[in-house]
Amino acid sequence: MSVLPRARVAPRRAAIRCVPATASRWPDVERLFGEHGACAGCWCMWPRLSAAEFRKGRGAGNRRALKSLVVRGTRPGILAYRGRAPVGWCAVAPRETYRRLARSRVMAPVDERRAWSVVCFFVAREERRAGVSAALLQAAVDHAARRGAAIVEGYPLDPSTKRVADAFAWFGLKSSFRRVGFTEVARRTKSRPIMRCEVGRGVK
Repeated sequence: MSVLPRARVAPRRAAIRCVPATASRWPDVERLFGEHGACAGCWCMWPRLSAAEFRKGRGAGNRRALKSLVVRGTRPGILAYRGRAPVGWCAVAPRETYRRLARSRVMAPVDERRAWSVVCFFVAREERRAGVSAALLQAAVDHAARRGAAIVEGYPLDPSTKRVADAFAWFGLKSSFRRVGFTEVARRTKSRPIMRCEVGRGVK
């Protein structure tokens, strides 16, 4: 009697877990970002600095600046893990934290309401298009709400109007924001909506 070979079962992947970046997790930020600081020495400092400051600190300087924010306990971003491995990052903070937004025509304030902003995603290459961005975004909304936010705002790309490579989608994609419950409130250029999520009065 012949015996049929057993079908191979793909190993089950660990669920994505998202937590704020704290001092004890700084080594995981370094591990995720790698020697290039996620993108050409950025270390997620581009939104916080003037152009001159960013150029001056590119690389080691920006790394020190982000580490200082993390070690001081400001929790400037959310880390995503698959098992014990860091696989993604999302920057979230009160809008006024990000100096670049104040100078941007496309991302200028919609109104006078105070908002928190999600300005950057970085996902490990092997984890892209696997739900990490949406998980990070939901965790960012929850984190902002716990800290008193009433509105969380994002500035994603709309790939239906302009194709974009994954490596250049650091503001996120519109589809991820819609999946988490964001709605478009303004659009000043064809491919870049401003999207918001109302989180009530926030939870301290």
